Amino acid sequence: MKRSMIVLLTGIACLGFAVTARAADSPKPEPVPELNWRTDYAEAMREAMDQRKMLFLFFHDIEQTAARRGFEEGVLRKAEVVDKLSRFVVATLPVDVTIPIKGEPTRLLRHAAFGEMLGRQGIAIVDFEHKDESYFGRVVSTFPFTPGKLYTPAATLIVLDLPPGTLTQRTMIFAVRRHPEAPRSTEGALSPLLVREASMQSDHQADILLQGHHAWESRFQRISAQLPGGMMAQEVVAESWPNENLVEACIDCVDSWRQSPGHWGAVRERHPLFGYDIKRGRNGIWYATGIFGRR
Repeated sequence: MKRSMIVLLTGIACLGFAVTARAADSPKPEPVPELNWRTDYAEAMREAMDQRKMLFLFFHDIEQTAARRGFEEGVLRKAEVVDKLSRFVVATLPVDVTIPIKGEPTRLLRHAAFGEMLGRQGIAIVDFEHKDESYFGRVVSTFPFTPGKLYTPAATLIVLDLPPGTLTQRTMIFAVRRHPEAPRSTEGALSPLLVREASMQSDHQADILLQGHHAWESRFQRISAQLPGGMMAQEVVAESWPNENLVEACIDCVDSWRQSPGHWGAVRERHPLFGYDIKRGRNGIWYATGIFGRR
């Protein structure tokens, strides 16, 4: 049975598109600006590297299917989405696009870096902006479309506004932010300390294949001693069902926190500092951790 856990220590130890009618005398909306969509992966990658920008990729069905048309017309042409995308280098690629690797043509979506795309239509982001970080040049977002579903404009805006981080960290933050009750734990500042601690705890759970707040008393003291302004550390952990993909597992872990008032109180509250991560064990189960700095 899937479980979630929380420790609170205080001092001692889609899909629908809404259409709004416009009055006849209302001014006409400004035309949506055109984006410079690249169709060559290598060219788009070079441009993103040269300009130190994030690279946004839309992998689409080869044929002009209803799903492809729905995302292109119902999401990618929304003014607010276009405004966010203007900060990216953008490319649209067929799902069977190939690139040369060691002289051999290789299907891009079969490369390990895009493994969480599951070979499907969807969106991915590669980080060419944060040059000094370990995730520079790496895939930091993968959002494959679930068959029969698309990402809404609202969900896509969340994807486009995620803070810097690794693929697993950003996907956990997405899962928190996309919850319909709008939990606030990611509204504070993303703390490198808490991100690192969350990553280590998720790694540890995945290594031993056991969810829990292992050695929390000592970790609480160590983390709290490094937090500014007398803040204290707070942690939540959860595990997914076996063999879920990354996006499913992150959403599942957030949903499991929602089932417990104690867990949800921590995830729902706005904290000055936060960090999230999730890692997969060899048993196919993902182990999530959220750590907060609270006053």
